[in-house]
Amino acid sequence: MSEQKYHLSIGGMNCAGCVSRVETALRAVPGVTEASVNLVERSAWVRGTVAPEDVIAAVRQAGYEAALLQEEQDTEEKAAAEMAHYRRLLRHAGIAAVVGVPLMAADVFGVMPHVETPMERLFWLLIAIVSVVVMAATGGRFFVGAVKSFRAHNATMDTLIALGTGAAWVFSTLVVLRPEWVPEAARHVYFEAALIIIALVNFGSALEMRARGKTSEAIKRLIGLRPRTARVVREGRELDVPIAEVGLDETLRVRPGERIAVDGVVIDGRSAVDESMLTGEPLPVEKYAGDEVVGGTLNTTGTFLYQARRIGKDTVLSQIIEMVRQAQASKPAIGRLVDRIAGVFVPAVLIIAVLTFLGWMNVGPAPAISYALVATMTVLIIACPCALGLATPMSIMVGVGKAAEAGVLIRKGEALQRASQLTTIVLDKTGTVTAGHPALTGLYPAEGVSEEELLTCAASIERGSEHPLAQAIVQAAQARGLALRASSGFESIAGHGVRAQIEDQDIVLGNQRLMAQQGVALDAFAAQAARLAEEAKTAIFVAHAGRLLGVLAVADPVKPDSRAAVARLQSLGLKVVMLTGDQQATAQAVAREVGVDEFIAEVLPQDKAAKVAELQQGGAVVAMVGDGINDAPALAQADVGFAIGSGTDVAMESADIVLMRGSLHGVADAIAVSNVTLRNIKQNLFGAFIYNSLGIPLAAGVFYPIFGWLLNPVIAGAAMALSSVTVVSNANRLRLFTPRREAA
Repeated sequence: MSEQKYHLSIGGMNCAGCVSRVETALRAVPGVTEASVNLVERSAWVRGTVAPEDVIAAVRQAGYEAALLQEEQDTEEKAAAEMAHYRRLLRHAGIAAVVGVPLMAADVFGVMPHVETPMERLFWLLIAIVSVVVMAATGGRFFVGAVKSFRAHNATMDTLIALGTGAAWVFSTLVVLRPEWVPEAARHVYFEAALIIIALVNFGSALEMRARGKTSEAIKRLIGLRPRTARVVREGRELDVPIAEVGLDETLRVRPGERIAVDGVVIDGRSAVDESMLTGEPLPVEKYAGDEVVGGTLNTTGTFLYQARRIGKDTVLSQIIEMVRQAQASKPAIGRLVDRIAGVFVPAVLIIAVLTFLGWMNVGPAPAISYALVATMTVLIIACPCALGLATPMSIMVGVGKAAEAGVLIRKGEALQRASQLTTIVLDKTGTVTAGHPALTGLYPAEGVSEEELLTCAASIERGSEHPLAQAIVQAAQARGLALRASSGFESIAGHGVRAQIEDQDIVLGNQRLMAQQGVALDAFAAQAARLAEEAKTAIFVAHAGRLLGVLAVADPVKPDSRAAVARLQSLGLKVVMLTGDQQATAQAVAREVGVDEFIAEVLPQDKAAKVAELQQGGAVVAMVGDGINDAPALAQADVGFAIGSGTDVAMESADIVLMRGSLHGVADAIAVSNVTLRNIKQNLFGAFIYNSLGIPLAAGVFYPIFGWLLNPVIAGAAMALSSVTVVSNANRLRLFTPRREAA
């Protein structure tokens, strides 16, 4: 069986301990090579040579529910289901509070009866029955979850809440039914505490769920870019059909203001397409016949026909969505550490609870049973590790989503953490620092000749050539809107240039050797030619009848923002090294222009990985930035591999991070997102650990002998709910972060 990848929906997970147990169960299945569980989305990614039924069975055996997720499921239905669950949690919280709050208020004001006479006990028995019914209706999921965990030999957040509230109800009912079994001073009931704790936990879960929904807004926006229908041309007629019915090589029409349905190639017409959802760049891109278009991008002005080349899950948008989903579900090293801690956290809390009970029973003041019960219940409630489990995945989800909005696709959670630790950035030159193709960079006409005349003459000859330098000249003339003239007698002179006639005038175009052969004097442009050579630019001379008309400079130009991006990386304290297979002079010219700290020239593609390894051996944490194909070994060798994406191919398996904009600013954006996300994770973890470090001793009564502090279980429930909401809210602050501002 070939290796498969599954996305599972996991039911019954409530805390980081659940994550650890589900991952352990999945990884124990023979054939599973990788498993990652996301508490925020209640889902898991599994990879391996295993059937989906086997992994689902393993999850169920661990005490949880599992189902295979279809990525094309209707997001509106999912959103509606989440909203219904949110309202159900609020309703349960309200019902429990309606019963619990009056009981607590009456107890505070001393208007509730004692538990002495038969009538008083009958009253409290009715309260006990009402309480257990409300607890079952509004908090039954905690008890069901606790039983399932017990059967699977696990302990979860449900276990803690069920034990805490259940113990309160059982003790209170015992006081009502058999008051003689309890010392007179300890005959106090805690029905209201159990109800209010359940109300608070439900209310906290609702707030947490509402905030969690905001963390996946990046995914929702990406999915929202998919059109539901497409206008296809069949048998000469234009029809609107569901997007799922569009076939390969089918002809489609796009009108102004419509989103492109699937990936394809323009075959007729022209327009400007807004590709900001891919690249983060706001300016529309002109599209002509032969240009590729990407599904989900927005057609702005004209109308055109295009042929479908990629549909369904093969489209760029679908690949981006899957990439972001997997990255959000992946874990950096700090997240895996937290999961290991959380795996033993709940059992440790149960031990602490037992020790708390025994301690109060043995050395506590009278009535010892009441103090022991209250302290034990409070420990169980306040120690729920919800905040701990949410601390890392919440920040990862928001951070990865924000990066995607800026055109930075982070494929692995590990890369997100590692990017914040980089010390050296290695840049491939061609296609990374430079545009990757020749372009006209300068025009130097002779006296009495205009730039337009010089370029028109050169382009009129070169349009008959397929040489890359010739194409650069022709494209420059077309960009200026120049009308090219008819030429004849085109002749290519190998290694020198070309010759042709324009309006019966013999024109030669080429290098200095060709000009020398033709007897053309270059005295006036000798210095200019030498300067162009120093800048690693190719000088192309144009002459007529022994007279030089001018010089054109052609080079692989440095991208307009490369210098600013390199300076931005250096401002972060990073060393920037350029690696290239080009000759020393060309590398030196480009390095000088962009301002890198160091350059290494004449490096063969197979030796680039060795150069990266050499830097790593010197103690550097290295990022490699390349095109994701020729630089694959170096990208794999680097601590973090950045692939410059073209906007039409995002499946770059060799890279950890894909930059859709094709700009080096994307590297700085990714590092900025990494820094702010790691800082947010540490804030969350610090808050969660401090909460438990202070809350558990306070709940256990450690400070009671010194200060007389003893925490009320209801306050513990409120604190537990608030801790989760605080972590979720802090993670959502990342949504306000915009890495593009850093570029300014």
